[in-house]
Amino acid sequence: MKRDIQHVPYGYEPPAKERKGSLIFYDSFERITDQELEIAARTAVDRKFTKLVLYPLHEETVRRMTKEPVQAYYKREDRLHEWKREQGLPFVTVESLEGKRKKYTPLDSALRHISDVYPAPYFLYLTPEMANLFASYSSFEEWIVKLRLLLSEEPAQIHPRLAKFRHRWDVAGADREE
Repeated sequence: MKRDIQHVPYGYEPPAKERKGSLIFYDSFERITDQELEIAARTAVDRKFTKLVLYPLHEETVRRMTKEPVQAYYKREDRLHEWKREQGLPFVTVESLEGKRKKYTPLDSALRHISDVYPAPYFLYLTPEMANLFASYSSFEEWIVKLRLLLSEEPAQIHPRLAKFRHRWDVAGADREE
């Protein structure tokens, strides 16, 4: 068996990857507008993420988390796929785990799946309401040390755990306003 040997100059170091990590937009996408999706995509580009993962929640998950009525999962997912095609962004992925499960998926299970499938480091892109909801779960403190949060806007009210871990989250547009 013949091997191709490549010679590399002494001291050569491969160039560091410019893009790394995953930005996961975790939401029902019921009230998220196309403009808000574009802001999330721009944030992923500005902060040099490898992937923007749109993670739509199943109706049962939304019902257990917020008690709000939402459209059928497939309608919200189709809208996200349509938006992705219109934008022509190859780094955007629509996660379909909840569509496959067709039932309530705990946030812990979703985060474990994300950490198995997508490249680290992990940033959750959340609305202020979803961030406060996430902070209300008992597993929040376990997860907040493994990932960081990017909020779509500054929250009007902050959950005490979210305030405690203020150093682990940021507002998406905060760095561009300066």
